[in-house]
Amino acid sequence: MIKKIDIYIIKKFLGTFFYAIALLSIIIVIFDISEKVDDFIEREAPISEIIFSYYANFLPFFINLFSPLFTFIAVIFFTSKLARNTEIIAILSNGISFWRFLRPYMISAVFIAFLSFYLTNFLIPKTNVNLRDFEVKYLKSNQLLKDQNIHMQVRPGMFYYVENYNNLTNIGRKFSIENFTDGILDYKLIADKIVWDSLTNRWKIVNYYIRTIDGKNETITKGKEIDTSLSLVPKDFTIDVDDIKTMDYFQLRTFFNKEKLRGAENVKFFEVEKYKRVSFPFATIILTIIGVSLSSRKTRGGVGMHLGLGIAISFAFILFMQISTVFATAGNLSPLIAVWIPNILFFILGLFLLKMAPK
Repeated sequence: MIKKIDIYIIKKFLGTFFYAIALLSIIIVIFDISEKVDDFIEREAPISEIIFSYYANFLPFFINLFSPLFTFIAVIFFTSKLARNTEIIAILSNGISFWRFLRPYMISAVFIAFLSFYLTNFLIPKTNVNLRDFEVKYLKSNQLLKDQNIHMQVRPGMFYYVENYNNLTNIGRKFSIENFTDGILDYKLIADKIVWDSLTNRWKIVNYYIRTIDGKNETITKGKEIDTSLSLVPKDFTIDVDDIKTMDYFQLRTFFNKEKLRGAENVKFFEVEKYKRVSFPFATIILTIIGVSLSSRKTRGGVGMHLGLGIAISFAFILFMQISTVFATAGNLSPLIAVWIPNILFFILGLFLLKMAPK
């Protein structure tokens, strides 16, 4: 049953958390406006779109990103005040065990963790779609050209090459196709350019030259223009850095399975992202345990000492998470292990600190 002490701690916990998040949101908006105000004025972005299409979709990501840190700060801040006012001593002296005292903290932490899971996997991907549309229209495009001299194998033995590709006009220069059968070249096409026709969803090959090789026989064909279907679309030439951010939990899993079957080079990055979306909310619960354990003891340093030590631990946690994910994406460490190692190690630290906490 929920008692008065539970309601009191939950209100303090969530109230401090949401108050800190609100202050953070105001600071983020102020700094972002100061950075982008020139772009807004130059592109004549309407105020209504800036508010509802940009910042309404911009803030959820940053709120969720900093939620474990501010959960930690909120726990340490108000628990240190409870310890300083000897309220924790009074609670424990009245026969309430430390584990019972911890229950409202866990209820609040689980609530924030579920909220973070929902934001990460369902709400933020939707807001990122609107945010990207606004940035493309009023700020700058997130599409980046691939490097020059693009090589790709569309199926075993068949290779495409484009010297350069313009993703704005959908025109590729110096295009060629080579097909090998049993390691022997039997077909080669060279063209000055290829142009994507969005009406027919086909490619126009301009000023082409075709060599067809059959043993010792060779046929040469030339032409000005030909419409054809190729095993690629314009999106294959560009890197959309925000695609993964617009996928919800189920879309990301489907996308990862598809890329894994294709043998994509960056499949580890997608796998890390898939596991992070599940493991990240657990950081809230772990940091709550550490925060309560650190700040429940009355010390001379008071809130300042607890905050300093707590922030150092939280930043160590974030740094450790970043390092482990780099080992997964750039090394041979399993993405599942890399993502969960920080949670496991700091959970063990939390249990140790719980054991040392005053009871």
